[in-house]
Amino acid sequence: MKITSIDTTPLKSRALLVQVTTDERVVGYGEPMNYEHGRVVSQAIADMAEYLVGRDPRDIEDHWQAIFRSSYSRQMPILLSALSGIEQALWDIMGKWLDVPVWRLLGGACRKRLRVYGSAGGSTPDECAMNAARKVAEGFDAIKTTPTSRALRYIDTPATVDEIVAKIGAMRDAVGDSVDIAIDFHRAFSPAMAIVVLRELEPLRPMFVEEPCHPENVDALVTVARSTSIPIATGERNTTRWGFREIAEKQAAAVLQPDIRHAGGILEMRRIAALAETHYLTMAPHSAAGPVGVAASIQAMAATPNFLIQEFGGGSGEGLFVEPLKFDDGFVELPTAPGLGFDIDPDGLRSLTDHAYRPRSMWRLAEDDSVADI
Repeated sequence: MKITSIDTTPLKSRALLVQVTTDERVVGYGEPMNYEHGRVVSQAIADMAEYLVGRDPRDIEDHWQAIFRSSYSRQMPILLSALSGIEQALWDIMGKWLDVPVWRLLGGACRKRLRVYGSAGGSTPDECAMNAARKVAEGFDAIKTTPTSRALRYIDTPATVDEIVAKIGAMRDAVGDSVDIAIDFHRAFSPAMAIVVLRELEPLRPMFVEEPCHPENVDALVTVARSTSIPIATGERNTTRWGFREIAEKQAAAVLQPDIRHAGGILEMRRIAALAETHYLTMAPHSAAGPVGVAASIQAMAATPNFLIQEFGGGSGEGLFVEPLKFDDGFVELPTAPGLGFDIDPDGLRSLTDHAYRPRSMWRLAEDDSVADI
């Protein structure tokens, strides 16, 4: 079997689809990270295709190593995104060629279904409560929310702290204690501000708080993690096992959140999970764009013993997959179809294709118009 072509299609919801075609008519799909610069990622995939076309798609590890090691800096996110999408597609081909789901090839499943969480929020406590209750009514028993809708100062006012706590408190009152609430600080907080807010949130017992500050300074993250009893989560911006090594070794987080779309792909996710396991950390993979990334992540996590929960931001594939992933009662059923567990609906793909470029808008502080993190 030989690779004959590699193509990309930009999709709505900031998603990018990569398709690897072979001379035996076995086609594999993957989802690289878009970064709002999907054309750049697509060009990186086209460059890698010059190496891969004509080669056997089943030599997944050899191709990964050759491309990963060939870059001047091995942690370049755009290149890792391209490589991650291709790697997923190669696993999809391998599973289809062998007529088994990918999780079978990773050692078999550790569970029969995988817990997922949905997202809910609002600009007021009442909106947050209403949207949280709606997600529970849809079948989720875990939700994640971002409690801020504007830029924050490095040290903000007591009123801002009270506003954040009121939103989470309203959600807790609305859904009760049997539903998990995760909170995404979204890197918008300074470490000092995060520590203040985390202290106030402890009585509401969140499942975890995600990215309480920017993750580049691991020691700052350690300081935050040591200040609270709430489990800290991070990792959506980190890539490969080397990008998670210091976090794990310093116990800077209790929950790792690699994104299969740029962390290195399926096998690299398993390696990150193994690193986490040796430090008694758990996995809650990030996936906030398309359903192909969710499907690939589910394959990896099905075979991962220290899995906690999967972000369901890309959904079940309604409109894109011939048969969407089966979601029920807060869980996705273990896929049993070959490869990544889905087939692409050509009509759905055409309707979801979106070539428009939409740069990300940054937040600015209202008082002085300075750029702030989002």
